[in-house]
Amino acid sequence: MPRDGAGCVLVVGGTAGMGQQLARHFVDQGRELVLSSRDAERAKAVAAELGGGARGIGLDLARPEEIAGRLEGVGRVDHLVLVAIDRDDNAVADYDVARATRLVTLKLVGYTETVHALLPRMHDDSSIVLFGGLARDMPYRNSTTITTVNYGITGLMHTLAVELAPIRVNAVHPGVVGDSPYWSERPGPIRERWRARTPTGRLATMEDVVDAVVFLLENRSVNAVDLRVDGGILLLL
Repeated sequence: MPRDGAGCVLVVGGTAGMGQQLARHFVDQGRELVLSSRDAERAKAVAAELGGGARGIGLDLARPEEIAGRLEGVGRVDHLVLVAIDRDDNAVADYDVARATRLVTLKLVGYTETVHALLPRMHDDSSIVLFGGLARDMPYRNSTTITTVNYGITGLMHTLAVELAPIRVNAVHPGVVGDSPYWSERPGPIRERWRARTPTGRLATMEDVVDAVVFLLENRSVNAVDLRVDGGILLLL
């Protein structure tokens, strides 16, 4: 439950999939919630659907020069979750510089500028979670940009944990999340192949990832941790 004088939880990329599940969790907990989308009207609509006084704002992390202005109406921040991603299926042999630049800008420059803009509104007990992904440790065909960027998330998490101390900064790296919008649309045999390669015998769920993020945000002794939520899939490779 919120403390007296508590600030908000800000979920950047909170209108779909994992971000929306996180937003719903904090609304259900009675927290003041701000969520963002590149489309301000969508953010407002999702916030209205969630209820509980949730508020939606427009924010495009790939346009970092606009971030500070977009966040001006956000007050004291207890927890910041940077979920926003872009999928970049980008082969080196046929490299699309514009797509690669957008992804790098969004996840590294955009994440960092968001923290920079909000830092005066954070406090010693604030915490931040950055989203990476399984591609960091399991590169696949055409994943060069996203694999590199997800390694960058680890580096960003480490340096922010030092620079922002005592504010805690952690990162979560979801694996194959079977009930996410992306993976639930993949053919059943593809999901089954991944499930069979996972020691737990089950794919991660969005609820599993939400639990992991809440743990990283709220456990006051967890800092500078890269947490994979993948059922231990790397053990069977």
